[in-house]
Amino acid sequence: MKFDVLTLFPDMFECLNQSIIGRAKEKELIDINLINIRDFSNNKHKKVDDTPYGGGSGMVMMPDVVYRAYESVKTKDAKVIYMTPQGKKLDQKKVEDLAKQNHLIILCGHYEGIDQRVLDKIVDEEVSIGDYVLTGGEIPAMVLIAVSYTHLRAHETLMNLV
Repeated sequence: MKFDVLTLFPDMFECLNQSIIGRAKEKELIDINLINIRDFSNNKHKKVDDTPYGGGSGMVMMPDVVYRAYESVKTKDAKVIYMTPQGKKLDQKKVEDLAKQNHLIILCGHYEGIDQRVLDKIVDEEVSIGDYVLTGGEIPAMVLIAVSYTHLRAHETLMNLV
């Protein structure tokens, strides 16, 4: 299974190099690519946030920067997941559905979120790990990767027993 994670903080994912997920990566059973959204900013200071289109409080991630990051990894069969508290709750059924995908692009938001125009254009599904707000989508993305891989391994083990 391939995961492309679009994030402002790729270093947060260092923990995925440990334990079972780390061994799976070493054995190439799982492919996790971290894409730093800042690398797609045209601003010399790598700025990625701006005021929301149409007004409002707070700052959102700029659509053009997020879209360029997405374009760098999109494939025909990729499913794009946006980690957000407003999304569909990640439960066992959702894990089973997502684990059937060959390629997931996980979009991690920050600030007040991501400009709605780009979400409308590229996101297939919004997913939440719970009814609470975190500082960004990185921790939920790690949860999604871990439970998806664990589900795949458990399913494979069961199939070998039959």
